[in-house]
Amino acid sequence: MDFENVSAGDFGKSLSGVGLNLLVRDVAAQCAFFETVFQAKAHRISADFAIVTYGTDVFQLHSDGTYHANPLLNLLPENPPRGAGIEIRLYDTDPDQAVVRAQTLNAMILQEPTNKPHGLREAYILCENGYAWVPSRALRSDEA
Repeated sequence: MDFENVSAGDFGKSLSGVGLNLLVRDVAAQCAFFETVFQAKAHRISADFAIVTYGTDVFQLHSDGTYHANPLLNLLPENPPRGAGIEIRLYDTDPDQAVVRAQTLNAMILQEPTNKPHGLREAYILCENGYAWVPSRALRSDEA
């Protein structure tokens, strides 16, 4: 799909499965975070909206102002973390590399890269909007 030129209607009709839509204070800044830390690609970046692709996955960003008539906006805390209770896992991003890139943006590292008993190496990174991002990869046989 041509995410740069698809109409809103056609984009909406293309969505299926589980969707992720994040409310953020600054769409462009959040896109820069995704592109820098997770090597994701942002499309149709505006002050109000962006489409983000991570591998074959697609999610959306909306500015707080676009939710002015949505009841969800009233539930958002004034200060991060907004996403308390949810971890957004990115299974195709090396956590060691992601942490290094996140540190260049002064992002908060909640947990340094760690080998876990469930077979993953993962880190926890808090973005400026308060969402917990967990870059992960499978442990290699020499790490288990």
